Amino acid sequence: MKGPFSLFLRTAAFCLLALCVFSCATKAAEAEEYYALGMAYFDLEKYAEAEKWFARARNANRTRTASEYNLGRIAFETGRYGEAAAHFEKVLKKDPDNVTALKAAAYTCIKLDRKEDAGEYYEKLLSLVPESADDGYNYALVLLALEKAEEAEAVLLKYNSESAGSLLLLARARKAQGRVEAVDDYRASLEKADDPAVRFEYAEVLEQQELFARALEEYRAVSASSAANKPDAKLVAFSIGRVLLKADPSEAAAMTSISEAVNAGFADREALEDLLTLNISEAQKEEIRRLINLAADD
Repeated sequence: MKGPFSLFLRTAAFCLLALCVFSCATKAAEAEEYYALGMAYFDLEKYAEAEKWFARARNANRTRTASEYNLGRIAFETGRYGEAAAHFEKVLKKDPDNVTALKAAAYTCIKLDRKEDAGEYYEKLLSLVPESADDGYNYALVLLALEKAEEAEAVLLKYNSESAGSLLLLARARKAQGRVEAVDDYRASLEKADDPAVRFEYAEVLEQQELFARALEEYRAVSASSAANKPDAKLVAFSIGRVLLKADPSEAAAMTSISEAVNAGFADREALEDLLTLNISEAQKEEIRRLINLAADD
């Protein structure tokens, strides 16, 4: 039956629907304005203000994911890494294949020393964007930190990057495995970017491979360097003495260098005790024991 009341109900329903659509449209427009304000304040590095507007914009479906992500960025920029991870993980719970959030979550987990989680995020990321060399490098970095040197090496070889950073990371992965190829990787890295700290690692690999003459040359180059970031002089002096002792136990300069290192404050008892396993004279062993006791007293 169609009558005045029926017509009223239809008209009322239409008005309610129109009001709802108008209200939703208004809320969506407001949320977009809030989001735009958040971005403006974020770009100005006014993070407290930006956070306030993103929190409002997060209440609307249209701007929820982007706002959650940017709240994570603010937390990260202000050193609140736990909060940042929580925001990024909320985004990933809703959108597991969000590449941007995966990158952010992985990097934040590195900051939080959650290396296993970071590795999982990078693994997922590379399954979605397999051509990303930068993410491959970061994944290898995490794998090496997890003492998965062989897996790190495989990832780096897959991307075959010739950058100094990638070559250095490959060298470190191979050094951790005792691989002789690390020698060439360190040399290639140093040809692209000379660094006394890296050169010291190179000398350690040469020593590890019993290339004592070359190792001694590199340790001495580090010692002569005037760079601010070179390894501690006591450690370098001890390393020079150790190589000399391995190469030629009769070389008097070997014990002199080791003694100078200890007198200057070198106190690594384990490293000193390792010298006792070398094929050296009893007199030299006695001197090393004296130096161990001296280091212990310090």
